[in-house]
Amino acid sequence: MSETEQVECLRAAADLTDAIYEGLDVGPEIRAIAAQGLGDTVLVLEGSGLAGFALCHCGADTEAGNHTCYIKFAAVRRGRKAGKLFDRLLDVCESFATSQDLKRVEAGVNLAREEAHRQMLARGFRTAFQGVTMHKPNEPGYSRAGVYVIDDWR
Repeated sequence: MSETEQVECLRAAADLTDAIYEGLDVGPEIRAIAAQGLGDTVLVLEGSGLAGFALCHCGADTEAGNHTCYIKFAAVRRGRKAGKLFDRLLDVCESFATSQDLKRVEAGVNLAREEAHRQMLARGFRTAFQGVTMHKPNEPGYSRAGVYVIDDWR
């Protein structure tokens, strides 16, 4: 992407995540992955806009580890087509992993995001470990039904 396209994409990603949870912006993580050569950000476009994206770490010198693509964060646009967009995003992540000669895709999801969790199970993802999140104030944040977000659980 050109520098102008990158700036536009970062803005679109911030708009997408802000619509999920006000103030959520993973732009610094996107830039860090690119600057440090840790992997790549994969995109799902629909029409002329960004419908979803995933921040992927790849390989031995990253959080992913050997032969693995680790989806550090991913999100799709909310709405009635979110489930289909999420499936498309997972397809793109799997294709990206294959293109990098990686054998596994790992990702974390809060079980409160019931639909996303069910779709991941249906695709063959399995639980490696469970954790607990606590929020102050006691609110669900973006861990709620109807939200298709993958986030860092390591």
